[in-house]
Formats: sequence, structure tokens, C-alpha cells
Amino acid sequence: MEKPTAASNAPQVETTGARRGEDLERLSGDIVKALKTVYDPEIPADIYELGLIYKVDIGDNGCVEIDMTLTAPGCPVAGEMPIWVRNAVNAVPGVSDTKVNMVFTPPWDQSRMSDEARIALDMW
Repeated sequence: MEKPTAASNAPQVETTGARRGEDLERLSGDIVKALKTVYDPEIPADIYELGLIYKVDIGDNGCVEIDMTLTAPGCPVAGEMPIWVRNAVNAVPGVSDTKVNMVFTPPWDQSRMSDEARIALDMW
């Protein structure tokens, strides 16, 4: 998985099955790049750098399962954002399908943001 700027907030990447090595590294990096194309329309930072992605699980069959959250449960795009994530990750070569789980435990807070997101939002 590509290293975020705040390493302690990196989402956990898991694999099911035997997929390992360079193929997994390439696929993980491509998934991160795809996640970084998804933005909350009200926040000028991508969801990955905001720390909204909690877990990425890549299966041998190309199925990806993602646990993500929102900055607030009442987010106006709560129904749409998982679809945006699914579509972005499904466009990655080697991904056969993506399941996005919306989770709220642990609750998101600003400590999950990377340094890149903090700079973009001027939140030091």
C-alpha cells in the first residue's frame, strides 16, 4: 500500500488467499491512487488523506472490500460516497468487484488526517 503522509493513520491492507509480492503491491498502490480521486464535495482533500478509509481487503479473485467512514454520520453525500468509492476502485485493472462497508466505529476525528490533508485544510 502506498504510504500516506501520516503513517499512523494508514488503512490496514489485508489479503485473503495467496496473492502476494509485486502484484499485490501494484494493485494496492493503484487502489490508493483511485481512492485519492474521491473527494467530499465540501472538503478540499481526498478521502484517503482525510483518513476516511479504515481498511482495504484484497482477495485473490480481485474482489476488494473497503471499510470507510464519513466525517459525520449526517454527511449530505452519505448515500453517494460509497458508490463513488466503488466506481473508482472498480476502474482499477485487476479489480473484479468492490464492496464498500460504511462503518462508524471508531468515529472519525481530525487526528486521522494525514499531514497532506492538514496542509490543504490549514488545520495545524
